[in-house]
Formats: sequence, C-alpha cells, structure tokens
Amino acid sequence: MTYAAQAREFGDLIRENGAPWAAINGDAAARFALQNRFQTGLDIARYTAGIMRADMAAYDADPANYTQSLGCWHGFVAQQKMIAIKKHFGTTKQRYIYLSGWMIAALRSDFGPLPDQSMHEKTSVPALIEEIYTFLRQADARELNILFRQLDKAEGAERAAIQDKIDNFETHVVPIIADIDAGFGNAEATYLLAKKMIEAGACALQIENQVSDEKQCGHQDGKVTVPHEDFHQKIRAIRYAFLELGVPDGIIVARTDSLGAGLTKQIAFSKEPGDLADRYNAFLDCEEVDAANLGHSDVLISRDGKLMRPKRLPSNLYQFRAGTGEDRCVLDCIAAIDAGADLLWIETEKPHIEQIAGMVDRIREVHPTAKLAYNNSPSFNWTLNFRQQVYDAMAAEGLDTSTYDRAKLMDAKYDETELGIAADKRIRTFQADSAKRAGIFHHLITLPTYHTAALSTDNLAKDYFGEMGMLGYVAGVQRKEIREGIACVKHQNMSGSDIGDDHKEAFAGEAALKAGGVHNTMGQFA
Repeated sequence: MTYAAQAREFGDLIRENGAPWAAINGDAAARFALQNRFQTGLDIARYTAGIMRADMAAYDADPANYTQSLGCWHGFVAQQKMIAIKKHFGTTKQRYIYLSGWMIAALRSDFGPLPDQSMHEKTSVPALIEEIYTFLRQADARELNILFRQLDKAEGAERAAIQDKIDNFETHVVPIIADIDAGFGNAEATYLLAKKMIEAGACALQIENQVSDEKQCGHQDGKVTVPHEDFHQKIRAIRYAFLELGVPDGIIVARTDSLGAGLTKQIAFSKEPGDLADRYNAFLDCEEVDAANLGHSDVLISRDGKLMRPKRLPSNLYQFRAGTGEDRCVLDCIAAIDAGADLLWIETEKPHIEQIAGMVDRIREVHPTAKLAYNNSPSFNWTLNFRQQVYDAMAAEGLDTSTYDRAKLMDAKYDETELGIAADKRIRTFQADSAKRAGIFHHLITLPTYHTAALSTDNLAKDYFGEMGMLGYVAGVQRKEIREGIACVKHQNMSGSDIGDDHKEAFAGEAALKAGGVHNTMGQFA
C-alpha cells in the first residue's frame, strides 16, 4: 500500500469514529504504520525465508549470485552494517546477517566471556535475534522519518520524487542465519529453542552434528560427533518448528564437523549391513579380537563375520580411523539432505577451494543442487594460508622459490613481492571462485565485528591516551565520520531523537516539547 493510500484509509477510519478521534491525524498514522512494516518476528521470518529461497534459486541458475554475511554480536552493530550496505551499494540484495554462537558465548552471557562450548544461556540466542531486528526496524523508521521530513518541505517534482522513494522503500530487514549450536540438548530441547528463534525472526537455523554436552568450537580439537539418526532427529525437530509457526520456507543448514572430529560418543544402532548406521560404524578404528582373549568391559561389534573391538578411550569415547574425515563429511552431507536439510556447512581447517570442491563434487553425484554455507573463518590465518598455497603452486611449476621462507611467509617483507601480490589476488576472488567451483551459496565471516571492535578500540586508546590526546579521537574518529558520511556522527538522530520529536508533535501538537531545537548541538553536523 502506498503512503497516500494508507493516509486515506486512516482518514476514513478516523472520520468513522467521530469526535473522540478528531485529534488523530490520518497522515501521521500512516507514517507510524509505514515505519513499522513488520508487526512480529514471525512476519520477519516469513518475509526473509522468501528472500533466501529466491536467492537460492538464483544461485542455482548462476553461481555468480552467491550471498554474503558478517557475524554481528549486537543489534547496533547489525544496524550499522545494513545502513552501510545501503549507503555504499544502494541495496541490501544478497547480503544477510550471521548470528554466531561463538560471539554470544564470548560477549553476551551473564557468566561473562565463555568458550564456544554451548555453556551460555540458550535464551540469549533468540534474545539477540530479537535485538537485531529491533535495531533494523528502527533503521527503517529513521530513514523513513528523514524522507517524511523532506517531503514536508518539498514541492512539485521534488515532492513526487520523495513520495516515490517512500513508496518503494527497501527495508534494512534481511535474513539472519542463526547458530543453534548442537541444539542445546535432545531433539525436544532443539525444537523448543528453534521455536523461540523463529518467533524472534530467524528464517534459517544452522545446527551441527556434534554431541551437545561435549560441543567444541569448530576450529578447536576434541570434537565429538553423533550418529546420523541422532542428528536427523534434530533436523526434523527444526522442520516441525518451522511448520508449526507457519514458516514452511524456513531453511535448515546442516553442519558437519567430521573433518576435524576424530571421536564419537556412541556406536550407531544398525539393523542390517549397509544401512546408514553400519556405514557410520565402518569408520570406527577397530581391531579383530579372539573371543578367548577379551578384556574386562570390552565393547565388541560384528563386522563381516569377524569380532571387532572399537578403540575406546578413557573418556568412554570411540575413535574413528585416521584419514576418514572427508569420507565422513561426504556421507554426513548426503544423509543430511536426505533428512531434509536445505543447505550444508562443512567446517574445514583451511580455506582451500579444491579441498572443498572435492567433497562437494562427490555430494553432487547424489544431490546435484547441493549448496554450502561456508565459514570464511577468522580462525584461519588467511595471509599465511594463501601465501603458502601460492608458494606450493610455484614449487610445483618448477619456479624459483629460493627467496621465500615458507614457514615465515607472514612477514611484512613479502607484502609487495610477486608471491604476496598473487596471494592477495586469490584472497580477493576466493568467494567468487569458490561459489563457482565449490558450490558455496553463502559466504560468511563468523566473528568479524568481534575483531573490528578490538582493533578500533586499540587504535583509539593508543592515540587518545598517548601524545595525540583529544586529536586522537577527533582525527581518528569524528573527522572521518563527517568526511565519510557515517550517519552515526549525528548520534542523537541515530538513537531516535528526531523520530521521538515527530511522535511528540503527533501526540501533543503545538504543546510538544522537542529536543531538536536551535540549541541542540547536533546542528553543528548539518
């Protein structure tokens, strides 16, 4: 509905209600409504699920249509990201938000900083989703408020142009891919938490195949996976949550940590040779035993008519055979799609396109349209990894590498070398190249705003508390904000002060006490 049509509709409603509503302004009511397009989190989840489904279809048609996101740990951070995207690129198309369990654990728990081991309060996950969408909806309200104020002053063709911007306004609300870890318990616990996350607005939930109570960060050691049936119960639980809440297009991202996980907590229950559980158990590190030489409390399985003893650790965990990680990942992914997953996530130890593509090629032999969300992780040393990849390629081609020390390629002295420049080019095109070659639909960075907060604070502290003093802030922050058009330089406006003034005028008319008068110092930034 256009702004003018909305105003007319409210005007008719006001007239129908007679004198008690006489002080209500239909035009102001229309502005309130347009500034609050999404009434509930479920409205957001349904809307953004549709966006993701359309983007997935566009990627299937052309892998150049991959999508991206940055992990955000606060609503304000997400808001500023989307404002920046609209400013620089004119649209939010194909840009999402990622919600990282790691950052919630490290930054949002009442216990203080925690490692990524599912020890944080699980309610903090839907709370952050709701917070992010509150800030994104406020970004809509703020930008529309600016347009309404411009409209009030405009005439003729200029007024028509502003009216068109209002009627065709693009929201800052975009899909969130939200990390539900390993489900925070059994399938029922997963279902209950998934409902809360969807009700808060999440259209895509990412779940991993680790043991919930032994969960580790994807880039740390000691990861323990579960048999496929255990994992698939949780995939089904999430689907039921989406269906119950009226979000049938909701997206499930199934993550496998098998590449770096050498342990399982249990032996899968197999009904017959060759079933999924039997294939899972086939990766166990076993030795053949004689029934006459059994140890105390030995656990045994039968394989091809032989009695086998899986290697069991003092932790009561079972060990997989070394070198089976990629095979297990491929099986995990094929089975996850069979169980209803929409996207896959393979957690890797390095950003290597051919390693990822090798697994995806095998998955696509069974599921030709299989697609990945991929973690462009800050846990990778991108500079060192890609310089070593270039070094190895040069060596394989017989080129001279004698001026380079492979173990010390992070050194700044290599920045302007042929190798350093070639590595940076590979990093720059990594996302487009891997989207085309390795089936990656969505590229995300899990923890970027954790690191940018630390870096920017370090720089400000160094300058402000050092010799630069106040100039450290002025030159390093405020002057850049002004010259680079960072909207937050007018922090009162960003916090909602101008929106509040216009609300006060609607409520109180000439009696409104406004904050935006001539003595407001924000006028210095006009």
